[in-house]
Amino acid sequence: MPNLILLRHGESQWNLENRFTGWVDVPLSPKGEQEAREAGEKLKPYKFDKAYTSVLKRAIDTLNIVLKVTHQMDIPIEYDKALNERHYGALQGKNKAEIGRQYGEDQLKIWRRSYDVPPPNDVTELNPDGVGESLKDTAARTLPYFEGKIVPDLRAGKNIIVAAHGNSLRSIVMSLDGLSEAEVLELNIPTGIPLLYVYDDKGTIQEHRYL
Repeated sequence: MPNLILLRHGESQWNLENRFTGWVDVPLSPKGEQEAREAGEKLKPYKFDKAYTSVLKRAIDTLNIVLKVTHQMDIPIEYDKALNERHYGALQGKNKAEIGRQYGEDQLKIWRRSYDVPPPNDVTELNPDGVGESLKDTAARTLPYFEGKIVPDLRAGKNIIVAAHGNSLRSIVMSLDGLSEAEVLELNIPTGIPLLYVYDDKGTIQEHRYL
């Protein structure tokens, strides 16, 4: 039976500093590197046929650490921005507590935790991808990629690891677990903890759990 591992990157430097990260290419913190090594230790019993990751450094580095620890550096890796974190628009780089003080905690919660309300845009010549995304927007780019690229690999019996981000992975888990829009808002995916889905030969999920 094929396995799917979903892995949120280890703690990034901006996670540590409580800042909105989004598509900014922030590195792992020392703690994040250690989380990736610990994830690798947990994943030593698992053999992967292919890996998928976003194009952001914190996810790529997490994946590379895991593959090094598990001695699987030779597997094919596909990189795609469809797996990138939610784009936080004008909030990127801003401290979350400061945004709360500036706009109010209620507005901060709406921008962070609502399903279909995006943060303010920040589209400039230097930041052409600055359109803020809601979780709904993130799912609209992540799920077609997951269904079109990753699911066929699973149906072919391949064991897959996906290294990505809190919101792109929330979109995938929402689909896999059949969560409602209200339920997914309460879903938090921790950094550096592998989430295992076990499929049967017909492509049906038999179990899922954190390792």
